[in-house]
Amino acid sequence: AKKWEYGLMYLGLAAFLRQTWYFPQNLSLWASLPGAFGGSETASGAVQALRHGKPWLWLGALGLGLALLGGLRPAGRGQGHWLVAGAVLGLAGLLLSGFTIGARGWSFDTLTTWFGELPAGQPGVGLGGALVLLALLMLLGAGLARLGRFRGDLFVAGAVVFCSALLLLFIALPVGKSLIGAFLDEGGSPSLAALAERLGHERVWGLSCLVGGVRCGVAWNTLFLALLTSLGTTVMGTLIALWSERAARGLARPLNVLALLPIITPPFVVGLGLILLFGRAGLVNQGLEWAFGIPPTRWFYGLFGVWLAQMFAFTPIAFMIMRGVVQGVSPSLEEAAQTLRASRLKTFATVTLPLLKPGLANAFLVGFIESIADFGNPVVVGGQYAVLSTDIFFAIVGAQYDQGRAASLALILTAFALTVFFIQQRVLGKTSYTTVSGKGDAGLPVPLPDVVRRLCLSVAGPWLLFTVVVYVFAFIGGFVQTWGRDYTPTLAHLRTAFDLQWGEHGLVWAGTAWNSLFTTIRLAG
Repeated sequence: AKKWEYGLMYLGLAAFLRQTWYFPQNLSLWASLPGAFGGSETASGAVQALRHGKPWLWLGALGLGLALLGGLRPAGRGQGHWLVAGAVLGLAGLLLSGFTIGARGWSFDTLTTWFGELPAGQPGVGLGGALVLLALLMLLGAGLARLGRFRGDLFVAGAVVFCSALLLLFIALPVGKSLIGAFLDEGGSPSLAALAERLGHERVWGLSCLVGGVRCGVAWNTLFLALLTSLGTTVMGTLIALWSERAARGLARPLNVLALLPIITPPFVVGLGLILLFGRAGLVNQGLEWAFGIPPTRWFYGLFGVWLAQMFAFTPIAFMIMRGVVQGVSPSLEEAAQTLRASRLKTFATVTLPLLKPGLANAFLVGFIESIADFGNPVVVGGQYAVLSTDIFFAIVGAQYDQGRAASLALILTAFALTVFFIQQRVLGKTSYTTVSGKGDAGLPVPLPDVVRRLCLSVAGPWLLFTVVVYVFAFIGGFVQTWGRDYTPTLAHLRTAFDLQWGEHGLVWAGTAWNSLFTTIRLAG
């Protein structure tokens, strides 16, 4: 343990003395390393503080020094106090200076008024600063472990502190800064009136659709769509899980593959297949025009289209949740009910279904949150049906550029998610649903009642078949000339996207899709 703490201290001090503190703007990382004692762009933390007008960096060295003094003490609570004090001092000093001093000086006008102009600002942190911050974070974890936290485990304490810092820096901070915009007026001053005006706007909470108007507010649209989607995905996922685990054990593997296809493949594949089926030039509209003379319209784009696309996207998640819950139901409880002369339907209603309650609640919650956060499906097939996610996007991208409105809509979105979460916790309460004891359970699952089995077959069966149809049409659409007009088979689209040619200097990736494919693979990797 002593070696671990000393190693962290020496790492931090070595980085402060020998590594480039700030991120070099015009040099690579390796090219900047020899200049640790040179100019302001490549100098280490110590040289920046001594020669280049950045004395606030001494706080990081002071924190490491206090931790080093603590390291000389015997392991125990006394040493823990020194380690925590040094780490907190160093982290607080470096983070405070980092957020208040920007590239051109003070980041806030108030500080300029109080202390005057700074002779020099500071760019983003580089390798040296990152290593010092890392060492201080790990020393904070070691100090907490010395104080008895995390059962005295240095590694666990350091891991928790490090992951917490990442969450605060890259999630809590940007989200908090975004949401604060809801409380600011156009001039950037705090204003509850501006927040009230944005939250109470007709476009957000309007109910004109109930009295003959064109549309309701985006908050009601989002809430209604989320309720439909979460209810639909929970029911469909449960039926598929019951069918694959209790009614068709031999078909479990192909059923699982079909059910999980939408979550394995990119979401736009599903959107493309639905558009090729139900879009203006889709097969359904073409068939209605041919059979009944009904002219093609954009009826699919709207609430129904988004709901259907979200059903495809989020039913696999509900299925995975419910499959694990169904597998965890103890057969011995069901056998006990049948021993007491309960019918299979009575057993399912009074034993099996109550044990599925936590899974149903979790599937509903996940479906609801996924629906309100979904952006791709509403923007592709939403048409004029606006939801909060698309309105947030268009509030900050485009001509209006209203960050305050985007932040206020994000507040509503957050409130919806938290409300459903608390309702779920209230419904489940502190009831225990454990069905597995310390002993093994070798019982056989009770077959589904006939009425439940027929329900699974009549609802989940067509849905899985529909899934196959959507993927088939999404695939076929790339091999016809013009969907809806000319169905002549062709490979022209494939050649345009993935054409390969030999040039003067060798192989040429001439297709238009190669660059995006390579970028996608790099990002995925």
